[in-house]
Amino acid sequence: MTPGIMFLSLIFVGISLLVSFVLKSKFRAYSEVPTSSGLTGRQIAEKMLRDNQIYDVQIREAEGFLSDHYNPADKTVNLSPDVYNGANVAAAAVAAHECGHAVQHAAAYPWLGLRSRLVPVVQVSSNIVSWVLLAGIFLINTFPQLLLGGIILFGITTVFSLVTLPVEFDASRRALAWLDNTTIMRREEHDKAKNALWWAAMTYVVAALASVATLVQYILIYMGARNRD
Repeated sequence: MTPGIMFLSLIFVGISLLVSFVLKSKFRAYSEVPTSSGLTGRQIAEKMLRDNQIYDVQIREAEGFLSDHYNPADKTVNLSPDVYNGANVAAAAVAAHECGHAVQHAAAYPWLGLRSRLVPVVQVSSNIVSWVLLAGIFLINTFPQLLLGGIILFGITTVFSLVTLPVEFDASRRALAWLDNTTIMRREEHDKAKNALWWAAMTYVVAALASVATLVQYILIYMGARNRD
């Protein structure tokens, strides 16, 4: 890793840690705000799925803090214990967001389909990309094609990060629209849910920007080596 890439990485690590800190603070704060309906995250997820005529998705309790996710492979909404059992604004926002992905799946939302197709490719490339890039930097003057291969692999992960953005923002949009059309929470609670989901989305934005910036750095290194030849 070159000094430039290392410095850039440190900047984005700092930004990522800051956003993560704010997100966790928001989640803890909004976990103390009960919803008017008194429904738990699990009950909210069940209601949102029913309201969207989705009956083939299971809701499961997952382990870990903020480990919530939707798995399109087995059609499961996986909610962390705090969300699954919580009857508060944070739990409602997260549960509705994850169900937003289930609604995307049922509606054949193209960005979710593309993201799902990229998953196996990204899993393979992410396991080797760091080693290929490192070797490519060391051998830049003798075997620049290796760095080019690493750039292509890293480019795949960057595309995945960019494709994730519309998927996450759209899931939040669907969640907030549904919450707004129900009697689950009052306006002030809805505003807090919107704020929590906005900060959650920012974690994906920072990751995508970091990936793009790093990719550009590697491309510039490769182009510089080509120009010296």
